Amino acid sequence: MQKRNTQQRRRAIIERLNNEGEVSVDQLSKAFSTSEVTIRKDLAELENNGLLLRKFGGAVLLPRESSELSSEKVSTRKIAIAKLAATLIKDHNRIIIDSGSTTSALIPELKSKLGLVVMTNSLHVATSVLEQENEPKVLMTGGTWDSQSHSFQGQMAEQMLQAYNFDQAFLGAAGIDIERGTTTFNELTHLSQVMAQVSNQIIVLAESEKLQRKIPNVELPWQSISVLVTDDKIDAKSKQTIEEYGVKVMCASTQ
Repeated sequence: MQKRNTQQRRRAIIERLNNEGEVSVDQLSKAFSTSEVTIRKDLAELENNGLLLRKFGGAVLLPRESSELSSEKVSTRKIAIAKLAATLIKDHNRIIIDSGSTTSALIPELKSKLGLVVMTNSLHVATSVLEQENEPKVLMTGGTWDSQSHSFQGQMAEQMLQAYNFDQAFLGAAGIDIERGTTTFNELTHLSQVMAQVSNQIIVLAESEKLQRKIPNVELPWQSISVLVTDDKIDAKSKQTIEEYGVKVMCASTQ
């Protein structure tokens, strides 16, 4: 109960911050009838999750583009993609959820699934999944924090993943190359490759507009991908080309 109360208080802090733009430790301590030490711990954890920026005596909002929870990033198209991808998850599956706004949109869809084990390299995903009433088991990769991807990366994270095996990995993509696979600006691609290696089914969630992005680094070749979940704006020729690589393409309705 204490853990759930803590998460509820932290959600309320974010709501207050979104409404007011700035909060103080003193005000929050009085509002939630708890100590300033507890509030400072809350703010430190929320800052670690990339949800706010601490300052002397309180906290302020991050610039909108820096927040993984930005409502602009979680578009209706991304939510539709996540809902469709979630239909692939069965009760008691062991799954990986990579960092990113599209993969994070999966979280609300997990509430109807029983007995899940969820591994992630994202603090936001981990804390949000822990709030689920069905209480999935959550595993964190650990590793080195990468500010570019807002996730943990590196050798320690890879070793943690390699200690397990998973039914499915749900991965995002900065771009899609029709001939090569998923692409990224981030040169730290090895963790995604390890996620694919330790999973029986690799599911990429990406909006169709990412087919237009020219990005240099290949993250996963089509041969490593089982399913691409995108939206119904993908053109028929691109869909056919990707399917010729043996990838199942699922298209979420944007109507």
